[in-house]
Amino acid sequence: MDEYAWPIGPEVPAAASVRESWEATVAALPVEARITGEVIGRQPFGVFIRIDGVPNAIALAEITAMPRGMDLPALGALVSGEVLWHAAHNHQVKLRLDEWRTNDQ
Repeated sequence: MDEYAWPIGPEVPAAASVRESWEATVAALPVEARITGEVIGRQPFGVFIRIDGVPNAIALAEITAMPRGMDLPALGALVSGEVLWHAAHNHQVKLRLDEWRTNDQ
């Protein structure tokens, strides 16, 4: 298996569902909300996460929020974190993972 993978499979919500549910997603996941979920995709720029309890949401934890020297979580890893902001142009919830927090944050 390649180190990187786009989110695919039955656990990934359809793009139309993500778009149609965007307002509800933002309301359910305000900035600073705590989340848990599963890594469903990995790319050099970050990981895509299916958020528990919000089936039509896709989150992205970008490497810009990851401390130097850390690795991206593996596909299938269960993670937790905090909502940083909402990217309306591509309907993504942006996250910082708990494992990426440093003592000065």
